[in-house]
Amino acid sequence: MRTPIVAANWKMHKTVREAVDYFRRLLELVPARPPVELVIVPPATLLWVAQKHLGGSVVGWGAQNAYPEPQGAFTGEVSVVQVADLGARYLICGHSERRHIFREDDELVGRKLRAALEGGLIPILCVGETLEERQAGRAWGVVEGQLAAALADLSPEDASRLVIAYEPVWAIGTGVPAQPQDAQEMAAHIRDWLKERFGRTGGRIRIQYGGSVKPENARDFLTLPDIDGALVGGASLDPDKFWAIAQAAAG
Repeated sequence: MRTPIVAANWKMHKTVREAVDYFRRLLELVPARPPVELVIVPPATLLWVAQKHLGGSVVGWGAQNAYPEPQGAFTGEVSVVQVADLGARYLICGHSERRHIFREDDELVGRKLRAALEGGLIPILCVGETLEERQAGRAWGVVEGQLAAALADLSPEDASRLVIAYEPVWAIGTGVPAQPQDAQEMAAHIRDWLKERFGRTGGRIRIQYGGSVKPENARDFLTLPDIDGALVGGASLDPDKFWAIAQAAAG
């Protein structure tokens, strides 16, 4: 059975004081043995705050981005080694905003994913199509290409540590989520591809949905047979809303 995983992608939000208040409130809400895997993904400036306030708790944390080289003359970047040193256990790879705003291509996303695995982190690989690609009937072709490029030459053992986040680009931050049947159809395609590529391991890889997930619609998405959690953006900035979404993932 796949344990649901719900991750809060804070993007470029929150100060130290705001993060501390959030962590205190979230830990008041979460029981000692939560029914889902909970992950907070703050900006890099707050990883040390997560380590200080979430260390030893049932809530994990990760990084939104890391450069694939372990060290070097890469001004402005942080490495997998550095985020792991702060206790991070997860790394988002290939988020649509990294792909479309910062022009990260499939080759770089794949390098980051491999660096995460080599550094002992759990990669959350984001895949998804734009509205134009969906309207042109290319949605699955785009997602399949992203999967194939990022996961090329990966062993089933390494693949077992992956999380895949399907995020239709046209539904992120727009307040207009995909319909549940759209999410399930794509997740089923992804599941079939993973099984073909990695055998039985592919059936155990968790698939999240990301795209305007809120407490009001979370259950519609998180009870689908091939959806195993959510990568939450705006709604995750409120600990009460984030916990409500996590409860929906628990069934």
